[in-house]
Amino acid sequence: MKKWHCMTALALALASGAAFAKCKTVVGYFEAQVIAPGTGHCPAAAPFCTAGRVWGGIRGNYQFVMSGLTPSATIGGVPTIVFFAGRSTVFLKRGGQVIGTDTGSIDLPPGDGGFASLITFDGNGGQLRLQGEFDAAEGTTSGTYLGSFCTG
Repeated sequence: MKKWHCMTALALALASGAAFAKCKTVVGYFEAQVIAPGTGHCPAAAPFCTAGRVWGGIRGNYQFVMSGLTPSATIGGVPTIVFFAGRSTVFLKRGGQVIGTDTGSIDLPPGDGGFASLITFDGNGGQLRLQGEFDAAEGTTSGTYLGSFCTG
């Protein structure tokens, strides 16, 4: 009898959609400007911040605030590459926002400027893989993203 009640409760939760978010695969592009620490959304103590836009599977504006970095050379990596962590906020074109933890690596000058990161959105909101270029002379980042985006 207990088994039947548990199965019924699970079926009702699935039918209502309350237990799980709806996720979709998304692909798109991003571009951003570097924001100086102490201006706009960028705290004075932040090592690096950007603000820009996303389009494709997710559309809107976004902000990134780096919370810390570690030179990869400390574990035998390339001297110009650093590992970083921070927070990304996407202000969706259709309204609302999603926030996630952003972790990755970036090749700083005099390196070639490539970077890759993984944004894990809070509350089972999905996960995006980004790859792109950092142009230190222009103060810009740009690239592509691929992943899952969840709502509900």
